[in-house]
Amino acid sequence: MGPRHPVPASMSSSVAHSAFPPIAELGFLSDCESLALVGPSGSVEWLCLPRLDSPSVFGALLDRDAGSFRLGPADRMVPAARRYLPGTMVLETSWGTSTGWIIVRDVLVIGPWHHEEGELSKSHRRAPTDYDAAHVLLRTVRCVNGEVQVVLDCEPRFDYGRQQAGWSYTTRGYHQGVARAEGVDLALTLTSDMRIGFEGGRAIARTLLKEGDARYCALSWTEHPPPDSYDVAYRALVWTAHHWQHWLARGNFPDHPWRHYLERSALTLKGLTFTPTGALVAAATTSLPETPGGERNWDYRYSWIRDSTFALWALYTLGFDWEANDFFWFIADLAERDTELQIMYGVGGESELSEQILDHLSGYEGARPVRVGNAAHKQRQHDVWGAVLYSVYIHTRNRDHLDDRIWPILKHQVESALEHWREPDHGIWEVRGEPKHFTSSKMMCWVAVDRGARLARIREDLVLAEQWQEAADEIHADICAHAVDRRGVFTQHYETDALDASALLMPLFAFLPPHDPRIRATVLAIADELTDEDLVLRYRVKETDDGLSGDEGTFTICSFWLVSALTLIGEHERARSLCEKLLSLASPLDLYAEELDPRSGRHLGNFPQAFTHLALINALIHVIRAELATDSPGQTSS
Repeated sequence: MGPRHPVPASMSSSVAHSAFPPIAELGFLSDCESLALVGPSGSVEWLCLPRLDSPSVFGALLDRDAGSFRLGPADRMVPAARRYLPGTMVLETSWGTSTGWIIVRDVLVIGPWHHEEGELSKSHRRAPTDYDAAHVLLRTVRCVNGEVQVVLDCEPRFDYGRQQAGWSYTTRGYHQGVARAEGVDLALTLTSDMRIGFEGGRAIARTLLKEGDARYCALSWTEHPPPDSYDVAYRALVWTAHHWQHWLARGNFPDHPWRHYLERSALTLKGLTFTPTGALVAAATTSLPETPGGERNWDYRYSWIRDSTFALWALYTLGFDWEANDFFWFIADLAERDTELQIMYGVGGESELSEQILDHLSGYEGARPVRVGNAAHKQRQHDVWGAVLYSVYIHTRNRDHLDDRIWPILKHQVESALEHWREPDHGIWEVRGEPKHFTSSKMMCWVAVDRGARLARIREDLVLAEQWQEAADEIHADICAHAVDRRGVFTQHYETDALDASALLMPLFAFLPPHDPRIRATVLAIADELTDEDLVLRYRVKETDDGLSGDEGTFTICSFWLVSALTLIGEHERARSLCEKLLSLASPLDLYAEELDPRSGRHLGNFPQAFTHLALINALIHVIRAELATDSPGQTSS
């Protein structure tokens, strides 16, 4: 693989001098219930509590006055190096000053399961494991050379920055404070072996560390006691690190130079999973802009049904059956509960995700509006039935039987697809323009009915299987008749010649064999005509009524789809070349946002993006399998 592209020192002068950290420079922490993002300055820029979709307590990522929590040297803001401890979600930042060196480690603590003696968890619906979120953000600092003046500056602002915290001491004196705000049912306890003072809404500590000295601070939001000494804090950090390493060791990763990208993607997907229900969220953030300074700013802290297909494929492929099963049953619970499935839900299964604009927040680098909630949950998108059926198909294929509880759910989803497939919808990209007969939506309706027929055969309901197969063939013929242009290329919808990257899913879902000339022509047309600097756009905004203004970057998931599609049609060298380029554009911590600026490499959109990491796993596995000349990846995806 070629040399890693440097993280752009970047881009325009306005970005280079921004008060906001570049999205690609953010470190991601998770305890699988809460998520945090840490900037290169050592500041926690984003943390929502008590749940990952709750209002933020540290929201500086969307407004520099919306709360942050820094731990680092007093006279340096730019670190010498950052990394994850190998195989973990423990972030390590090294700092060099004119007088010495320190190492800061940040982690959202995971500990042993603690709901015992009749005490039941209020949130867990999946089977408990041996571990649980401790609800503690732990930060340690150690001086490894010379001496360094260290500062702690914790300024929470509740309810997306609207409520300033008021601090008070506990019986531990200067070593513990509690932050509260009027009308907010959440208290934050800051515990440290440094001496804490209060200045308005800020808790501050300063100390001089000399070689060999170590300190800690723990922010907790639980009734359980936080670490009360550095030794206890260190043991909690080590326990958490070992937990992540043991979890990763369960995976099945190829012995390949790209293995670490697969491992980091697996850890990221696990981190974006809400363990109590098994839900996988699209991203950790809301309103990070797809266009610098633009309006394409959405809340992605929810679980999309369509992600289930790619998530189950990726998790089963890498050997993480437990997580795949939990997400599957999260989807099954919703499909059993709701007569009509929404395209997305809250991580607890909430169906009402009302969208509102937070006018008091300036937005990331001035990108407004800042949105919480997502109005797209009310849209009709016909791919949802195909996502459910394909998920059932993958789940069943990995078990060789079909659960009796699942069959009524499956049957209803197939019937819904058959009832609605002729109607227009808003498509996979949730455009806010007029509904269209989107090709990808029709194709996913075909997936629903085709996989339904296969599952009916597994149940030996051959009459129903034949009926559904005939209906699937009708949908298939309709798509081939109305969604192919004069060049033999599949288009965005029935009324246009415009291209759409979602057509790359056709070979991945085995709509037609990879050697079909229409598939090959479509993949190559997208590669040649819907790219910018080799990276794939969702669509050309001037050709698509998406109800918005402005441009957007290339969608990284689509670029990884192109890698998979190129591999399937036999364009192996081109697929590997694009894959190498995409891997070189990963963040310094091997994470991805939703989009990439094709010229600067700047990451755009919400971060880290589950869909991107799912597509990365799919693409890398396709390329690696092609290199090893093993079973056809086309068969794996069918």
